[in-house]
Amino acid sequence: MSQRFSVLVLGATGFIGSVIAGRLREEGHAVTGLGRHPDRARNQHPDIRWLKADLNDLGRAGDWAPLLRDQDVVVNCAGALQNGLHDDLAAAQERAMLALYEAAKQAGLRLVIQISANTMDAGAETAFLSTKRAADRALASSGVPYIILRPAVVIGRNAFGGTALLRSLSALPGPIPLAYADSPVATVSVEDVATCVARAVTGMIPADGDYDLAAAEDMSFRDLVTLHRAWLGLPPARILALPGFLAGPVSALADLAGKFGWRSAMRSTAIAVMAGGVSSGRQGAVPAGVTFMKASQALARHPAGVQDLWFARLYLLKPLIVVVLSIFWMLSGLIPLFDPAGAASFLRPFMPVAAVWFVTFATCAVDIALGLAVLYRPWTRRALLGMLIVSAAYLAGGTILTPGLWLDPLGPFVKVLPSMVLAGVAIAILEER
Repeated sequence: MSQRFSVLVLGATGFIGSVIAGRLREEGHAVTGLGRHPDRARNQHPDIRWLKADLNDLGRAGDWAPLLRDQDVVVNCAGALQNGLHDDLAAAQERAMLALYEAAKQAGLRLVIQISANTMDAGAETAFLSTKRAADRALASSGVPYIILRPAVVIGRNAFGGTALLRSLSALPGPIPLAYADSPVATVSVEDVATCVARAVTGMIPADGDYDLAAAEDMSFRDLVTLHRAWLGLPPARILALPGFLAGPVSALADLAGKFGWRSAMRSTAIAVMAGGVSSGRQGAVPAGVTFMKASQALARHPAGVQDLWFARLYLLKPLIVVVLSIFWMLSGLIPLFDPAGAASFLRPFMPVAAVWFVTFATCAVDIALGLAVLYRPWTRRALLGMLIVSAAYLAGGTILTPGLWLDPLGPFVKVLPSMVLAGVAIAILEER
C-alpha cells in the first residue's frame, strides 16, 4: 500500500483543482481544499476539508503558516487568465507564491507541485504567463522540493474558460466563424493531469523536475472545434476562417467586461496565446510512465448529454441576455424623461401632483439603476432579483390603477412578462463553475 499524505490543494474549487482534489481523496490522502468561495464545494465534497482564503491576501510567509500546519504537500492549481475586478495576477500568481515558498521552506514541506503552463510560448509577455514564469523560477531556486507540471489546453468532463468557449463555438448554428483557425493546439485530459499529480505526491515522478503534459497528436483550433461538435452530436459545419485582426474588437470588449468582474474566455490574453497556438511543450521533460489520452479519447470517456448541448448553446447567450436586459431597463428609465409630463399623465387621477412627479422620477431612477447594476458582476444577481420584484410591483400597481392597459394593443403590461422570464433565465445560468 502506498504512503498517504496530507495535501493542501490551492484552487480546489476550479476546473483542474476540483478533479485533482477528488483524485487525491480517492487515493486515500487527507485533502484540504482552499478557495475563495468553497461553500458549494463543501456541500458536494464533505470528505474534503475546506478553507476559505484569497491568494491576493496571502503576500507574506506568515499568512501561509496556519494554512501549511500539518501539511506534507501543496498542489497549486490556482490562477487567473487576466487582471480584473477580483484578479490581481502579480499578487496571486507571483507575490503569494513567493511567500508560499518561503513558508514551505520554514515548515519543512515535503513537496510543492505547481500547475503552470508553457510560459515561453505565444503570449509570453502577457501578465498571465510572465507571473507564472516568475513564480516557476522562484520555486526552482527556493530550496523547497518541487515539481512543475505544464499542461497544454486541458479538456475534461466539465468546462470553464477556454474549454467552455470551445463547446459554445462548436454548437453555433450555420458556419462557425473562427479567428486563428489553423493555429496549433495541443491538449491534455484533466484526468491525465490528475494522474501526474497523484504520481508526483507519492514520489513516482522525481522531485525537482519540470514536465510538459500533452497528448502526442497534431491538432489545430479548427480540428478541436470540429471534434467537440461531433462530441455534442451535431452534424458537421463549415468553418469560416476569419483574419486575426477581427479578434481585436472582440477581445477589447471582453477586457472591458473584465473590469466589471466578468471573466470572459475571449480576453486579450487568450487571443494572444491563440494567435501563436499552444505547443505540446518545449520547456520540460515528459513524465515517465504516463501515456496521455488524445482529445478524442478524453471526450469519448464522457459521452455528451443534452445538458452539455444546453450549456454550449447558452454560454454565448448569457452575456447577450445580460446586455439586452441592461439596455431594456435603462431605456425604460430614460425614455420617459424626454416627456415626463406625458409619462406622468396616467397617474394624475390617482394622487396629488407632487406625488405624481416623485413617483415618475423615482421609477425612472430605479429602472436606470437596475440597468446599470446588472452589468457589474458582484451586483448582477441582486439586480436581476430587483428586476423581478420591481416588474411584479409595476404589474400589480398598474393592474389596480389602470387594468385596461392589459387590453392595450401595444401591450405595455404584456411585454413586461417576457423580460421577467429573461431575468429568471439569467439567474438560472449565472454561475460560472
